[in-house]
Amino acid sequence: MDTQENAKRGDFGAGGTPGGIGLFFLGFAMACAGGWLLTNQVVVSSDFFATGFMLPLVHYRMNSFGLALLPFIFGIGFLFFDGKSVIGWLLTAAGLGIILVGILMSLHIYFQPTSLFNTLAMLVLLFGGLGLVCRSLKAIPARDAEKPTSPQS
Repeated sequence: MDTQENAKRGDFGAGGTPGGIGLFFLGFAMACAGGWLLTNQVVVSSDFFATGFMLPLVHYRMNSFGLALLPFIFGIGFLFFDGKSVIGWLLTAAGLGIILVGILMSLHIYFQPTSLFNTLAMLVLLFGGLGLVCRSLKAIPARDAEKPTSPQS
């Protein structure tokens, strides 16, 4: 019954619960600011499949990217022959997975040096904002319901 009354009055906030819309926007702004500041300190570089192997006799470094394409190519071939081929879908998915893992393994991710205060400010903004967003999704009781009732004599 309380939900129908709230629906008529339009007292719904974040997540369809009564109240909490201000907390949601404050937490969202804090989380965005903290996330941006934190990711601004991260440097990502790549060695483009540097996880290859060395040929000992000719001193030539080879990468294994071509071998990662084989299951993908065979899977695509099976799928062109028969679109419902389970082995074709498995080979295609495995080939894409191998390629994605190879790309991610070639990345080098560094956190730029910064002061402890800046790091703590970033983390407090990020996780404090996420906490406020989660808190805003809980129902906030009405203010008149919070007042204790006095026993009648």
